[in-house]
Amino acid sequence: MKLATFSVGTGISWGAVVGEGAAAGVVDLARRLPGIHSVKALLAGGEPLLARARQAAAEARIDHRLSSVQLLPPVPDPEKIFCIGVNYAHRNAEYKDNSDLPRYPSVFMRAPASLAGHGQSLLLPPESKQLDYEGEIGIVIGKTGRRIARPEARAHVAGLTCINEGTIRDWLHHGKFNVTQGKNFDASGAIGPWIVTADEFPDFGDIRLTTRVNGEVRQDDTTANLMFPFDALIAYLSQFATLNPGDIIATGTPIGAGVRFDPPRFLVAGDVVEVEVAGVGVLSNVVRAEEVRP
Repeated sequence: MKLATFSVGTGISWGAVVGEGAAAGVVDLARRLPGIHSVKALLAGGEPLLARARQAAAEARIDHRLSSVQLLPPVPDPEKIFCIGVNYAHRNAEYKDNSDLPRYPSVFMRAPASLAGHGQSLLLPPESKQLDYEGEIGIVIGKTGRRIARPEARAHVAGLTCINEGTIRDWLHHGKFNVTQGKNFDASGAIGPWIVTADEFPDFGDIRLTTRVNGEVRQDDTTANLMFPFDALIAYLSQFATLNPGDIIATGTPIGAGVRFDPPRFLVAGDVVEVEVAGVGVLSNVVRAEEVRP
């Protein structure tokens, strides 16, 4: 099942995306599951509520053509967005510092406002010309847990989504020990277009991730090359933080980000960035120069 949050003329709602291509549409599940006001609330209800949502989506006629709605981040208000740095094995070599493979994941946080939805603009801020892309697979948590053992991790995954974990490169090292500034400019990244529920993935061990800029493939790898696979990330993060429904884990980006080219190939206004995750779909956004009012 594909779960999405969307806006139409009547406001913001959530539902299931059904059908393919020109026939794709959205079933408004907020109308059909009274009292369940968001995707996050649906996930918090666990498998019984997900089963009701699947049945409602299967039995209903679409309420809106997919082309007539604006897709928003699937979970607009996650409690936590964890981001994992340097997680594909080839990326450690990309740094050319002769370092050993890491013992533990590198972790930082993002704010929800830093991620736009599918079809919304990526904002190039006036403070920088170094907006970069980072295609990633996003884990969406569906079940609360703390100190989750790796064999139990899958039961805590609601589904997967696409993430462009965009970065303002020259703001990454303003401080001595942090990357927070460069990772949290408003709408510098994106997430979506929807969540595909975990039951549609037999396993998470070999999922392809591809990033394109203006149709050119820049990143292409699979989760078979993750140094810390999904279950290891969930186990590690849940040691120090309770994972709750709607929390998001951006699982790392492959080699090929713009900063790694010589010379670097940063994004400019008008560029189209696509992040494709096999079994999920394509997240697409156009870069726009941010308008700053006096």
